[in-house]
Amino acid sequence: MCNRPARSAPLHPEAPVTPCTELDPPEQDLLQSHELELTRRHFLAASSVVSAGLAVGISPAAAQRTSASAQANMVPITLTINKQQRTLTIDTRTSLLDLLREHLDLTGSKKGCDHGQCGACTVLLDGRRVNSCLTLAVAAQGAEITTIEGLGTPDNLSPAQSAFLAHDGFQCGYCTPGQICSATALADEVQHGELSQVSFETGHTQHPGSPAGSPAGVEHPDLTDDEIRERMSGNICRCGAYPNIVAAVRQLTRNGGRA
Repeated sequence: MCNRPARSAPLHPEAPVTPCTELDPPEQDLLQSHELELTRRHFLAASSVVSAGLAVGISPAAAQRTSASAQANMVPITLTINKQQRTLTIDTRTSLLDLLREHLDLTGSKKGCDHGQCGACTVLLDGRRVNSCLTLAVAAQGAEITTIEGLGTPDNLSPAQSAFLAHDGFQCGYCTPGQICSATALADEVQHGELSQVSFETGHTQHPGSPAGSPAGVEHPDLTDDEIRERMSGNICRCGAYPNIVAAVRQLTRNGGRA
């Protein structure tokens, strides 16, 4: 007997009415569908049981080996950070950026991409700019590290900080510590006569006042804006404050790195 509610009259009276029993799916299809659902549920239940067993089935010996392995990765290191010697014990896999931020609470260096592509984590290592997110802390053993906190103070800004402030070389400020550290190193590079790729492309490898035949790089010419952009290209500003950053670096380099 069919228990379905009565259907409304067909749109076309002449169309034959399909018997109600033919509208029901075959009994075999219902059985197969039911078996498939049970199989899927059984699979999920079994997977959960296996996962739980693996999670709680770690033996004490295995846990002890894991702990011993972690302890084996711990080593003591000594660094000079912002003219203060710091000695601490860290995991050998700790990056210099995580050491500064997580262990020493020096949060001026920012974690942007954590892949060395944005420059927000730039610090000075023995005066050379590096991406601290890609530098292992143990590799900096014995080095002199300078972060944005060590460049100046609110009452005594560094030349780079003064230039960025004078030219409004920032917006949100997240990338600014890395930009200023990079600009500080750039000014030193110019003072030492280091050239860039743009220097060789333009042929401007000597100062206009240098005597003919003098060695290239003894006295570097004033930087063009293209050179400044090339030398600062490792530092990304997502706010797009590049024109003001270039102006700040231009002032810094033309003043010889002085405020």
